[in-house]
Amino acid sequence: MKIGIIIISIIILLVVLIRLYIGYHPVFGGKPVGVGLDRVINSPNYKDGSFQNTEPTVVMAEGGSMMTTMWEWIVGPENGKPDSIVTQEFDKVEFLKDADSSFKVTWFGHSSVLLNVENKIILIDPVFSKYASPVPFTNGSFNFTVDYSADNMPDIDVLLISHDHYDHLDMNTIKEIDHKVASYYVPLGVEAHLIKWGVDKNKITIADWWDEFIISDNLTLASTPARHFSGRGTVRNTTLWCSWVIKSSGGNVYFGADSGYGKHFKKIGDKYGPFKLTMIECGQYNKNWPNIHAMPEQSVQAHIDVQGQKMMAIHWSKFQLALHSWTDPIERARAEAAVKEVDLIEPIIGDVFEIDY
Repeated sequence: MKIGIIIISIIILLVVLIRLYIGYHPVFGGKPVGVGLDRVINSPNYKDGSFQNTEPTVVMAEGGSMMTTMWEWIVGPENGKPDSIVTQEFDKVEFLKDADSSFKVTWFGHSSVLLNVENKIILIDPVFSKYASPVPFTNGSFNFTVDYSADNMPDIDVLLISHDHYDHLDMNTIKEIDHKVASYYVPLGVEAHLIKWGVDKNKITIADWWDEFIISDNLTLASTPARHFSGRGTVRNTTLWCSWVIKSSGGNVYFGADSGYGKHFKKIGDKYGPFKLTMIECGQYNKNWPNIHAMPEQSVQAHIDVQGQKMMAIHWSKFQLALHSWTDPIERARAEAAVKEVDLIEPIIGDVFEIDY
């Protein structure tokens, strides 16, 4: 009896400590208030207390087993992590050269991308921490031969966030880079996290799906749908998730963010295509959650749906957040791209490359 009471007491204590940690640690962010809360509540995509996808979307597939998945995590996939990934020093000088006849792109692994479009510097979903997690001992990054940090980055005209998951929105990175950022564009509700971390609210613009923002005479941003979910604590979908369109006089760019395959890709292509470059999620998928992360073959089809010309696979090569081998995403995308005659580019992490206007 005494042992049972002790075990129950320990469990209760752990639950209390976890709730206190989630409730008070700033890494979990804040909650929207005022105008931000009004925008959330009045959004056509917010129903019954949470944001909804454009088509029915369950996180765990029917018949999926959480216990089986947990066991598979314990065992781990074959070739789940590389010993090291060869990366390249980021050449800031080359990146900042005038982008008059082309736009420049640098990928920092996973979904962190830097663009120089119409001589405006745009950083998307920067995560330069070693962990995609609220605690510094889970979801560790792969070993890069060259690491990147906020110090490596140029001054940022626009910082885009797609959603508030830890592998896309990192508190430490935001704090370290904020002094270089002129403006943030984030989905509804995500501004509360940034404000919690000390970002000036006047630098933040919040976006619902299909909102457009004029940055300059030759550059416009558009927030577009994705098929996913959100959440940093124990509650999901109180903030919005999105993909991003970057419209320029020389051609458009699509950042697909996290998304299961769906009808929204064709709608985006019909409205904003064709795209000179698409950056499409290709990694961290599993048979048990097919609605929220596309399989590589679906990623290639998404590129076709949005009317892309060159495709770059993102959301792989930095974190192991699923049970496939770390090379599986690019191998399958490469094979499908060959079949569908898609121009799949495979840049070295940290390299500066150009796309002609």
